[in-house]
Amino acid sequence: MRRQGPRTLRTAIVQDTVQGLMTFWRAHASEVATLIAQHVALVAASTLAAVAAGVPLGVLAARRPRVGGPLSAAASVVQTIPSLALFGFLLPLPLVGGVGARSALTALILYALLPVIRTTAAGLRAIDPAILEAATAMGMTPRQRLVRVELPLALPAIVAGIRVATVVGVGTVTIAAAIGAGGLGEYIYRGLSMVDATVILAGAIPAAVLALLADGALLLIERALSSRRRRRAPLAVGAALALVVGCGVAVLAIPRTDRIVVGSKNFTEQIILGELMAQAIERYTDLPVDRKLNLGGTFICDRALSAGDIDVYAEYSGTALTAVFKQPVGRDPQIVRDTVRRLYADTGRTLLEPFGFDNTFAILIRGDDARSRGIARLSDLARHAPGWQAAFGYEFLERDDGYRGLATTYGLRFRDPPRVMDLTLIYRALADRRVDVIAGDATAGLIEALGLVALDDDRRYFPPYDAAPVMHTSTLLRHPQLRTALQHLSGRITASAMRRMNHAVDGQRRDPADVAREFLDSLERGV
Repeated sequence: MRRQGPRTLRTAIVQDTVQGLMTFWRAHASEVATLIAQHVALVAASTLAAVAAGVPLGVLAARRPRVGGPLSAAASVVQTIPSLALFGFLLPLPLVGGVGARSALTALILYALLPVIRTTAAGLRAIDPAILEAATAMGMTPRQRLVRVELPLALPAIVAGIRVATVVGVGTVTIAAAIGAGGLGEYIYRGLSMVDATVILAGAIPAAVLALLADGALLLIERALSSRRRRRAPLAVGAALALVVGCGVAVLAIPRTDRIVVGSKNFTEQIILGELMAQAIERYTDLPVDRKLNLGGTFICDRALSAGDIDVYAEYSGTALTAVFKQPVGRDPQIVRDTVRRLYADTGRTLLEPFGFDNTFAILIRGDDARSRGIARLSDLARHAPGWQAAFGYEFLERDDGYRGLATTYGLRFRDPPRVMDLTLIYRALADRRVDVIAGDATAGLIEALGLVALDDDRRYFPPYDAAPVMHTSTLLRHPQLRTALQHLSGRITASAMRRMNHAVDGQRRDPADVAREFLDSLERGV
């Protein structure tokens, strides 16, 4: 049997990847087209709005340097804010914030302002003073001189700024998928949650192609404008402004009062639960459903529900008690559920009946380490912790029922401070021996697939985490049939069933929507 050389192996891997991508794109052609359209709409609307605001500000900066300095400084400060942090700042704000396109557009416009302002001001300052004197000598008013002479001459520089803003926008929109804004970033986040390179590339490659196409098209326009004057610049500016208004109205004025918006957090189980709820509503009611899955952590989903940006998402009783409502850790499942139900009711939300499984935290190590060192319980871990590296999600490190209490209860002292890692990567990091201990979910499909072992919580540190839908009470009052639809899931999702569905997505690389549909079909058949 001939052994494959490194080059042959690399070629085979590339061919398999390309074939997998083509298969994925063909199977999801309609969804890909929708996400590309969303991506383009967000970039176009935000860039045109930035042009509409940035060009006048650039003119002001060129003519009034004392005003222009602070303007450029303010725009520069915005550029230094990481995009995820900016989205977080915008989420609680009315009108310009919230989950969805509004926050994304606001952030994109703010990021696009700096290059437009700077290049507009630079283009105007670079005009030969003799040309301006000649225009004045011909009897032009300052406004006529600006529109007929200065802006046309500065147009190549302005287009260069628009080019930079557009390319930056294409990249930033991929991150906006984390707050339910849509676009190709949905595939990237979905692929990260599934640890599936094909799904990641399915979103990353079209986004890169869009950026290259936009950059190339605007570069051609910039060069064409540099080679000859454009007398119709005012008409182009007017058309751009009209397009800004049209795109803004189209994106921001989309009605959703008659649509049920289902949200989810940013890991596999939550995406599956979101699909199960969405499909149950579609199957057992006539209500249309929008999905805003893979939003982010507990705090983003809770804020979205409170603000009315989503109508329902799945939450865990222990998480709601400690992370959402900041209450002391409880141990009795029924008392915890009753307390959380009352607290939700006090804030205009309703906790519906549980799905039927408890997804508690699981402290995981590799199976070979558990067997060779005889580690089965968390109390056994304390002896080995000083020589090991731990990694946890950011929420686990900050929550009252997270790492600090766990370390105190079991006397854990690791070699170095625990690393902060995204939940979508943490299981693979443990299996690949980059870390030695992680906190995962008890129902995660990757536990079995990667040969990991969950240590027994022998001192009963973790509270119950019964999964259940949480719905905005006003939505439930408007559409009482939603309770009946979701009751088809109440008490019918066991821990083993949830683990199988998680494994189907994480281990077998199946689409969460298909997995959810098959489970609902099995419930109807009584399986």
